[in-house]
Formats: sequence, structure tokens, C-alpha cells
Amino acid sequence: MDEQEKLALVRSMTGKAPDAPGWEDSVLLDYLSVAGRAVIDRAFPYRSEDVEEVPARYGTLQCEIAAYLLNRRGAEGETGHSENGISRQYEDGWIPASMLRRVLPTVTVFGVR
Repeated sequence: MDEQEKLALVRSMTGKAPDAPGWEDSVLLDYLSVAGRAVIDRAFPYRSEDVEEVPARYGTLQCEIAAYLLNRRGAEGETGHSENGISRQYEDGWIPASMLRRVLPTVTVFGVR
């Protein structure tokens, strides 16, 4: 899945048009970048700084995380909500563990052949 396909998928998941204020391609690409880094950090816990691209198998998950983070700017993704006092709670603090659990950490042993 290339960058444009991911952008289209995130746009479809969020239901926002390219001309919607605050939902420009550059904003969505920033969220895709943050989501991609979270996936890479989880997939390669001991060498994430060496990896630049999200593995293809996690491309859709990257889009789901980006859409979650974008939607969280509003009210989606809440685990609790109050009305008049305005109190919102989200699963975990950033990206739900239930999403990151889908990433299988990969560890490489150096010097073993």
C-alpha cells in the first residue's frame, strides 16, 4: 500500500473531504507518520531507529491508528463521557493497547548463524 492509498483509506475512514478545514492532506500525512512510527516502534523494539518504512502487513493498521487519532480530536474513541461538566476518557493515553497488540514484535539475534 503506497502513501496515496493510505491517504485515501484514512480519508475514507474519517469521512472527511480534502477541502474540510483542518483535514488537508498534509495533516493526514502527519498522522500517518505518527501512526507509522508507533507501529515500527512496536514491531522492532530494539532497532526501531534503523527502520524507516512500516512493514506492508501493518499498512492497514497504520491507517486505522491514524484515523483513531484523527477522530479522537472530536469525540470518537472515548471509553467514558460526561455532558455538562465535559469529561472525556480514552482507552490508554494515546493509542489503545488493543490496536498495538496486533503488531508482532520482531527481535534479531546478532552473531548467530
